[in-house]
Amino acid sequence: MSDAIIAAVQSKQLKNDLPVVHVGDTVDVHVRIIEGAKERIQVFQGVVIKQQNGGLETTITVRRIVANEGVERTFPIHSPRIAKIEVVRRGDARRAKLYYLRDRVGKKRRLRDRRRGLETLVKQEEAATASANAAAEAAAAAESKQEETAEA
Repeated sequence: MSDAIIAAVQSKQLKNDLPVVHVGDTVDVHVRIIEGAKERIQVFQGVVIKQQNGGLETTITVRRIVANEGVERTFPIHSPRIAKIEVVRRGDARRAKLYYLRDRVGKKRRLRDRRRGLETLVKQEEAATASANAAAEAAAAAESKQEETAEA
């Protein structure tokens, strides 16, 4: 019973408008920064070197070079602090974790572009939105069942 309640609450907090992001892609992550009473958006652009899937706790680690120093940030992609994620460039990576990029300097750090057709990308986007819609429907069904049991 408690697992169903947890799943229902978590499914409400999942974001449905996220793009399909793969390891090796160059992304712009728009992060909401709150300073006192003001809020602003900060953009962090870099290469996705790691992706950990875990439902609501799904994270991506993005790496970029600032002043000849490597900077890595880990973002929980379903966090309300993440305004949006944009894929700038698709990279071709044959590994799940790109930790070897930490040791590379200069042009050796670059990844090849992924040579996929537009049709493949459109199919992936459609599959992702379909799975997100199915999760939202399951959450709504679980909530209605919960309300029915509460009324009875």
